Amino acid sequence: MYINCSEKELFVFKKIAHAAKDLQTPCYIIGGFVRDKLIGRKTKDADIVCVGDGIELAHKVAERFNPKPQVAFFKTYGTAQIKLDNFEIEFVGARKESYKYHSRNPDVLPGTLKDDQDRRDFTINALAVSLNDEDYGEIIDPFNGLRDLQNKIIKTPLNPDATFSDDPLRMMRAIRFASQLNFQIADETLQGIKNNVERIRIITQERITDELNKILASNKPSIGFDLLYQTGLLHIIFPQMVDLAGAEYIDGKGHKDNFYHTLQVVDNISHNTNDLWLRWAAVLHDIAKPATKKFEQGHGWTFHGHEVVGGRMVPKIFTKLKLPQNEKMRFVRKMVELHLRPISLTKENITDSAIRRLLFDAGDDIDALMTLCEADITSKNKQKVKRYLDNFELVRNRLQQVEENDRIRNWQPPITGEMIMETFNLRPGREVGIIKDAIKDAILDGEIENAYDAAHSFMIKKASEIGITLNAERGTQNA
Repeated sequence: MYINCSEKELFVFKKIAHAAKDLQTPCYIIGGFVRDKLIGRKTKDADIVCVGDGIELAHKVAERFNPKPQVAFFKTYGTAQIKLDNFEIEFVGARKESYKYHSRNPDVLPGTLKDDQDRRDFTINALAVSLNDEDYGEIIDPFNGLRDLQNKIIKTPLNPDATFSDDPLRMMRAIRFASQLNFQIADETLQGIKNNVERIRIITQERITDELNKILASNKPSIGFDLLYQTGLLHIIFPQMVDLAGAEYIDGKGHKDNFYHTLQVVDNISHNTNDLWLRWAAVLHDIAKPATKKFEQGHGWTFHGHEVVGGRMVPKIFTKLKLPQNEKMRFVRKMVELHLRPISLTKENITDSAIRRLLFDAGDDIDALMTLCEADITSKNKQKVKRYLDNFELVRNRLQQVEENDRIRNWQPPITGEMIMETFNLRPGREVGIIKDAIKDAILDGEIENAYDAAHSFMIKKASEIGITLNAERGTQNA
């Protein structure tokens, strides 16, 4: 075998080879498994293409294992899958494809190995390894994919305009592979993407977002996002991010390019977390700066309130991108809304009250918020960066000290809205909210103890101030 496989993988491939021989069906390992093995990347699945019936081959292979794995097959697509522990194998018959302009779903006919390799998206994904007796283990490389792997080049096997027009999702895949593998896209292939950007509109949002998420999950997401921007794809699929690009000057005063600042923040945070949603928070933390940008004479450019406006934009962006409308979205929104708060705590004479409020608002996400804030330091001045990081370390220490003393993280006031309504015989409304917030603020500001008796006394006092008193005998409101 010309690729470096584990003993388990070799055992499986031998089983496949014997089953294919019984059926007199030539078969090959093809695509991503071959590519990843050659560059030392971890693999969990393999694609097998045969010159024949892929579903029949899958059933024949399954019979050679004890216990026999279940075969999941899809007659419409002519594909089948079996799972062996943590290794998934997909079988398909070799095919040739032809496309209609309005759709990325091809007309499919049975074909040869060459036909199947011709339809592959990139040369590095067209590599095949024979599982046949006469040339078992040999690499079949009709498009110099091995050379492109060595040179770290992403290139289409055929004319890039035809490749991308036929299936526009391949444009996103090219950029995703560039980001994941840190490869360059060949000039003619890159130009093919630029020529066909409008074709991306026929791709479903779910498929586009799946590729976006894979770009964002890569080691250096800025590679992918910059390519999306340079090719024009980002202008179509995520225009709010494009709005961040560029710097404007008035009276010689400019602001930083918030697009490339954002890319640096995303790369920074990717060094410290694999959390996809915290990475999305990095992408969106300054998303409202274009909407809040203002030039103030004598001061320069301001972006007042961009964290609040940005928080409001998050649900709309998640809806447009078909990202989940659940706690993931709420987490990203919280991060966007709070991302400036720890910066204000780096100043001198910050009270315990301010620390308590941040702990209360951030809850269990305080560590994620601090990770985002530290990633947001993108100055080229090393001394300035060190000063900011040292200040954030002091904030982390203060947060830990206050939390140990007051246990504010995920804290809820000892008096609930239900208690307030029962005590004063009130219905849900403005007065209940006023009293409840006043109790919370008094505890966070250190005016009263974080205890039921202190909170109850404060509740009676606050209610009296806004004209609500108790009838001692009936416990009803007497305003």
